[in-house]
Amino acid sequence: MSIRAIRNVLLVAVVFTPFAAQAAVTSVDLSTYQLAGQYTLNLVTAPKAWEASSVTWNPDNGHLYVIEDEGRRVYETTTTGQVLSSMTLSGFDDTEGLTYAGGGQFVLAEERIQSLYRFSYAAGTTLVRNPAQSVNLGSYVGNIGIEGVSFDPLTGGFITVKEKSPSEVNLASIDFGTSTGSLSSLFNPAALGVLDLADVQALSAIGSLVGTADGQNLLLLSQESGRLLEVDRSGTVLSMFDLTGLSSSIEGVTIDAEGNIYLVSEDLDSTSGINDPQLFVLKPQPVPVPAAMWLLASGLGALGAMVRRRRAA
Repeated sequence: MSIRAIRNVLLVAVVFTPFAAQAAVTSVDLSTYQLAGQYTLNLVTAPKAWEASSVTWNPDNGHLYVIEDEGRRVYETTTTGQVLSSMTLSGFDDTEGLTYAGGGQFVLAEERIQSLYRFSYAAGTTLVRNPAQSVNLGSYVGNIGIEGVSFDPLTGGFITVKEKSPSEVNLASIDFGTSTGSLSSLFNPAALGVLDLADVQALSAIGSLVGTADGQNLLLLSQESGRLLEVDRSGTVLSMFDLTGLSSSIEGVTIDAEGNIYLVSEDLDSTSGINDPQLFVLKPQPVPVPAAMWLLASGLGALGAMVRRRRAA
């Protein structure tokens, strides 16, 4: 083999090896994750957001969308927390959940009145509550109602979690056109051993996971217990990530096509007394690519041997 040929082989190995670690996710195991980044969400209002209560990932543009707790705004951000735009909310009160439902449509959850609202995000505009398409899923329950929502392509419905007293994990069948919907329990979360449920992410929302062993599973977030759980739809815990070293106020979770997990918190700056929301990024640890590495090592050895032979000649 000529030196040029060996160089070409090495070039292929070097170019394609990094991409193997960035491929679409095909499984989720929270025990393999580690903190890869933490960013302050510099949201507007005096001078930071009141509270960042939920986050969702939009596969159509690769951006995150974050909602404030007090029904003020939805923000479009990069995956490192840079704010790109915002949309004002009017007439909303306790917005705790947010999910991307495809086709440019989002759904937000009002906790206390247990209602879901569908809308299209439009930067710089205002979403007014009364004309928005909505479905009520229960009576007024105060600050222990629907805390999180996730679109579930597997069923065409939505997974919702009720915070506490008691906590619930439900499948919501929704018809926004007729403003009707119903809830059915997936499992009793009491056996999870957590103090509350703050958010949920259906892994069926990630196309590369559909049809895999993890494609039907859920990510469940407990703020008060500081845990992120992967569970199946019977409530069996499959893996866990301890959040207690990150923040005591993490309220939102989502995942992207590469398996990167994003969490938002409503941290309070102890010096200023102003809410200082954070974005945490968890990534699975790098997976070695043995074949490519052996190819690279073998090519380097062959190239070195050929150079030595030519010099000796």
